[in-house]
Amino acid sequence: MRVEALMVALLIGGCTGSGEDTNRSGFPPADRPVSDIISSQFSDEETRDRLNEAETVMDMADIEEGMTVADIGAGNGYYTVRLARRVGDSGRVLAEDVIAETRDRLAERVTRERLDNVSVRLGEFADPKLPENSFDRIFMVHMYHEIESPYEFLWNMRPSLRPEGLVVVVDADRPTNRHGTPPDLLRCEFEAVGYHLVAFREMPDAGGYFSMFAARGERPEPQSIEACGQD
Repeated sequence: MRVEALMVALLIGGCTGSGEDTNRSGFPPADRPVSDIISSQFSDEETRDRLNEAETVMDMADIEEGMTVADIGAGNGYYTVRLARRVGDSGRVLAEDVIAETRDRLAERVTRERLDNVSVRLGEFADPKLPENSFDRIFMVHMYHEIESPYEFLWNMRPSLRPEGLVVVVDADRPTNRHGTPPDLLRCEFEAVGYHLVAFREMPDAGGYFSMFAARGERPEPQSIEACGQD
């Protein structure tokens, strides 16, 4: 029943996210540069598969059949299609992007490849608009450095995790204006919004590192969040 209810919510687009009543001016701005979105994919899929990137990341994230997973900044769908196969018919994947043309191309791919367990939707730059208490995992792969309002985004995203849900981030270890996020900065920004780092591993074959976060305690008030600086 929970899967059917989630699919109805996703397909009708009725979930407005938990940040609807948020006073956006209450969030601190990012105290570091933000990379422009220059491509809908990090690298070509054949190269990534030769390096076994997706399988390795999904193994480390403990992706299992029947899970519900969000792929934020899905781009051309490299992770979306592989997550769909891993979670199987009893699982669900929500693929999201903030660029309408990218979202449309991905929707065409999902239809063409008959991925019936995948829904595709358009997100917002400061709010992924995810349904609450719905996801076992949220994937953010090579896109975190493009988020203009990270504290607001993470704050709005938090309620969408199930009690044991985790956020998976893969990024490069370099400054945010060079299409990466230093691990210490990533950890600081997540912790500022009430997340706790539960796993970290260097992943040169995936272009950087793998990290995983869990929500801990109460979500802080936006005005109490302190911005992290980038050295």
